[in-house]
This record gives sequence, structure tokens and C-alpha cells, in this order.
Amino acid sequence: MYQDKTLTCKECGNEFVFTAGEQEFYAEKGFQNEPQRCKACRDARKNASKTQREMFTTVCARCGKEAKVPFQPTSDRPVYCSECFAAIKEQQ
Repeated sequence: MYQDKTLTCKECGNEFVFTAGEQEFYAEKGFQNEPQRCKACRDARKNASKTQREMFTTVCARCGKEAKVPFQPTSDRPVYCSECFAAIKEQQ
């Protein structure tokens, strides 16, 4: 029913393929227009509006390894590395 189409990106001017599967997905979602940008340009545009999260370095309260967290650690609560945090979650 659908066939792959070659489209031109309005951002970078490169050609990209609008696959039959993507066309079917667009139809299921009710989208009327074909994509105007290639995947790389769509991703770049999407990520441009996201603010970079500031990461803080601390020491894991369980194993003592260095951990990076997206919040300012305080001394009143323990902070865990991702491995220890996942292990604690499993135990609950």
C-alpha cells in the first residue's frame, strides 16, 4: 500500500527516505503532512530547546564510589550511585 519516498530536508538540503512504515505510522496518528526535516535535523531541533541539566559530583553513601546526580546533595540525606540506588529499589 505505501511505498518508500525520497524527500529533501528543508533544513540541510539532504535527501532522506520516508519509509513505508513511517508513512503507515503517520496515517495511524492522523498526520496530514509529510516530514520536512531528516531525522538528524529533527533530533537537533528537538534537543536545541532542551536545557542541559547541571550534574553534581558526590560520594555514594553505600559503596563509597563517585556518583553524579542531577541535584545539589545536602548533608541531611544519603545519596547513592545508580547501581546502589537500583539495588535499594529492588529490595523494597
